[in-house]
Amino acid sequence: MRSKHSTQSPSSARVPAPPSAPAPARRALLGASVAVAGTALLGACSSGSGTGSGMDHASMGHGSAAAPPRTPGGYVDPAGPEVRAAEAARKATGPVTTVRLTATATPLDLGAGLTVRSWAYGDRLPGQEVRVTAGGTLALTLANHLPQATSLHWHGLALRNDMDGVPGLTQRDIAPGAAFDYRFAVPHPGTYWFHPHSGVQQDRGLYAPLIVEDPKEPLAYDKEWVVVLDDWLDGVDGSTPDAVLAELRKGMGTGTGTGRGTSTGGGGHAGHDMGAMSAPPATPGAPAGPSRMLMGGEGSPVLGKDTGDVAHPHYLVNGRVPQDPPSFAARPGDRIRLRIVNAGGDTAFRIALGGHELTVTHTDGFPVEHTKTGSLLIGMGERYDVLVTAGDGVFPLTALAEGKGAAASALALLRTGTGAAPTAATRPAELAGPPLTADRLRAAEPAALAAREPDRTLRIKLTGGMAAYDWAFDGRPYAPDQRHPVTAGDRVRLEFENSTTMWHPLHLHGHTFALGGRPGGARKDTAAILPGGTLTADFDADNPGLWMLHCHNVYHSEAGMMTVLGYQR
Repeated sequence: MRSKHSTQSPSSARVPAPPSAPAPARRALLGASVAVAGTALLGACSSGSGTGSGMDHASMGHGSAAAPPRTPGGYVDPAGPEVRAAEAARKATGPVTTVRLTATATPLDLGAGLTVRSWAYGDRLPGQEVRVTAGGTLALTLANHLPQATSLHWHGLALRNDMDGVPGLTQRDIAPGAAFDYRFAVPHPGTYWFHPHSGVQQDRGLYAPLIVEDPKEPLAYDKEWVVVLDDWLDGVDGSTPDAVLAELRKGMGTGTGTGRGTSTGGGGHAGHDMGAMSAPPATPGAPAGPSRMLMGGEGSPVLGKDTGDVAHPHYLVNGRVPQDPPSFAARPGDRIRLRIVNAGGDTAFRIALGGHELTVTHTDGFPVEHTKTGSLLIGMGERYDVLVTAGDGVFPLTALAEGKGAAASALALLRTGTGAAPTAATRPAELAGPPLTADRLRAAEPAALAAREPDRTLRIKLTGGMAAYDWAFDGRPYAPDQRHPVTAGDRVRLEFENSTTMWHPLHLHGHTFALGGRPGGARKDTAAILPGGTLTADFDADNPGLWMLHCHNVYHSEAGMMTVLGYQR
């Protein structure tokens, strides 16, 4: 029978007061006020029978700071009748899962004697896993005890638009000291996660897995292991994500690469200038920390020479550094389902379980034809479910930070017997071969998109470079009034052209698409586009509203590589 296993690191004591607030980033954090010292922690999840398909937007938030801009004429409003009708059609008749979540400043124990001050949900990293049942309703209240406004995005879920958690577009900011009630039907089973959509807050400790269980689960397995990967810098030697973004925005010097102010792409890291490496001025009262700009990365045969912008000092599995890894206990012969989430801000991971073959069963929550591999590559925001049959001994689950140097890795242990524990330097042989990537997967029959010619094609160019740090779509940095029009009922084809020298993980809110623009392509909500490459993705416009499309490198998106797909009335 299946069993659940906690993946959380031990709790630690709370700091008496939150740190000073860094400067706001591109998405203005409206209404920020004096910080409120956090006292409440994450409430226990409870499930009960009941029905519900959401409620009017006006009743959702309380104490929020500012309303989103008025929806331009001709487009569906995030709380409009079309959205309410789509939510009612989901017919959520399953159990209601009720959760209370607190975003707060707290110390986090990363293991090996390393404790950092950061922001998190409660006092743990990742935040406490939330489990719901497909066909049911999630009712979650987020209380904001941070010194900044915040939000909560449900990554990968096809949910009602006014619950999507994008301040300035689908909801008001959740101001310091305020709370917001998220309530929505959860239609599809799978592995998901949640995080803020406010500035670069995701690159702190504000994330947690969301597991949507299938009441008719077709897979047979004995145990389940939720594995959350992350790259970490917050609180290490005074670093913050906001200071790192400020450093990156200074660019790589003038007269090289794209040059400051250009938006035509192609800059990459070719114009690295050591003179541009000093840290940016600190926000008053908050240290900026050392430079975290990635220099001398070895590149990747899969992703290209420039795999990221940031040299994170630590890489984590379930909130622990590789010198003090988390451990999962099983018995030899157990069939284990691993649910793997990449919550990193700037890092793709190549992951393998030493001595084991991985059978990939799902990506981004949707089933694929079972595919065997020794290792797989997972970009920021992506998820993979795999099955393994446990051997006898102690085995390393190693996640290499792709292209960021031989020593950059995260580690966890699978223990089924006695033996010496692998170390942080262990490199399973399975990592040596080419990793599996999503383009090699095919959707399982129930998840395959029906064959159909597109009714509308949207062509979008990825632009920008490191020289000016001017990442954007079509040379235009994000503004909340941007709209790429779609119509309910259409089959929409997205055609992306990457004119930059970096890879980008592209994420579409509220929908899944068929990768490669073919009916048999894996169903995804996040997919990598390679430098100088193209990507085609088809989806059905079946969830009305205003939906973000953006790079899931949090620094690229915050620099401007975001836009909006808007349903026309």
